Amino acid sequence: MKDDIISTMETYLREEILQQPNREIKTDEPLISSGLIDSFSLVDVALFVEDTFDVHIDDTELNAETFDTLNELADLIVKRQD
Repeated sequence: MKDDIISTMETYLREEILQQPNREIKTDEPLISSGLIDSFSLVDVALFVEDTFDVHIDDTELNAETFDTLNELADLIVKRQD
């Protein structure tokens, strides 16, 4: 299940947020703290997560402390689905 979430999120980030469909994003690569995803894109990511995985991400959680990698984001989604 977690692998499916990571795959879905990686595809979304590559194609929609970064607009670099051939770019590989490693599961432990910093997304927010590295500047790969900016604060404006975080809202789009949160909306995608909520719509796709039927979980809620609070605005206060849109930061590198809550999730900064695909692994951390997938863990958050799995936790919210339980």
